[in-house]
Amino acid sequence: MDSVSERIAKLKAERNAVILAHNYCLPEVQDLADKVGDSLGLSIAASETDADVIVFCGVTFMAETAKILNPEKTVLIPDDAAICSMAQMCTPSEIIEARKRNPGAEVVGYVNSTAACKAEMDVCCTSSNAVSIVSSVDSDDIVFVPDANLGAYSASRCPQKDIVLWHGFCPIHQSISVKQVEDLIRAHPGAPVIAHPECRAPVLALADDIGSTEAMIRFVRSSDKREFIVLTEVGMGHRLESECPGRVFHFPSAAVCGAMKMATPEGILSCLETMSPQVTLSPETIERARRPVERMISIH
Repeated sequence: MDSVSERIAKLKAERNAVILAHNYCLPEVQDLADKVGDSLGLSIAASETDADVIVFCGVTFMAETAKILNPEKTVLIPDDAAICSMAQMCTPSEIIEARKRNPGAEVVGYVNSTAACKAEMDVCCTSSNAVSIVSSVDSDDIVFVPDANLGAYSASRCPQKDIVLWHGFCPIHQSISVKQVEDLIRAHPGAPVIAHPECRAPVLALADDIGSTEAMIRFVRSSDKREFIVLTEVGMGHRLESECPGRVFHFPSAAVCGAMKMATPEGILSCLETMSPQVTLSPETIERARRPVERMISIH
C-alpha cells in the first residue's frame, strides 16, 4: 500500500492539482504543500496558478478567496468546518449599515472575512499590506473591518486617516497578554520580540518589530540574534525553523488555532479522491468580491 504522501502525489498529477497551505497549518501539511505562506502570498499564488484544482489548507475564508480569483477552477478544502472565528464577527448587513452611518467613508476589509462580506467592501487587505492599503485609498474616512487590532495598528501608522474600528479580533492573538510577553522576555533576555499586528496595542508596544508572518521571516533572516520571541500562532514555528535553521523560537504557550489545524494529510488525500468538499460561491458574489480582492493583490 502506497503511503498517504505517495497517493497524494499521484492524485495531484492526475487532477492537475496544487496544494496551498497557510503558515499556521500542521507541519506535516506544510511539508506536503506546493506553496506555504501568509494570506497575501497564497492569494497571489492562487491568482497565478495554472492548475485545474486548488486544494487550500487553511480556513474557509482563504479557500473562498481562491475561488473568487479562480471561478473556473475547482477549489477544495480538506475540512469545510475550519471556520475562522474573526470572519464570523462581521456580516454583509453590518457593513451596509456602517456605510449609512459613515457616508463617504471607504470600507477597507481584512481578508479574514467571508466572501459575502468582501462583496460589500471597497478594498481588501492583509496584515502584509494593511498600512499601504489604508494610506492609498482616496478617502480620509475609513471603516476598517473586522479586526479592531489590525485597524488600530494601521491607524497608528496613518494618522492622516480617520478610521472607524470594528469589534472583531483574532481570539488567538487577542489572548496574548502583556504578562505572557514580559515573562518570555525575562526567560529569554536579549531575544528580540516580533509581533503580529493582530495583537493588542499594549502587546505591540513591547515588540521590537511588528509585521505579518512573512515579515517575521525577513526579520529573522536579517538579524544576528539566535533566539526570538514570536507573538503569533505556534504553527509559524515550523516555517521559521525550516527557513532559518540554527535559530530558536519561543511562542506564547496557548497560541494555537484549532481551525488551522483541521487540515491533515489524510484530509488532503480524501478531498483529492472524492473531489469534495468543494467551495461554491454565487456568480454575483464572485463578481462583486473580485475587485476588492484584486485591489488588495495589486498593492504589496
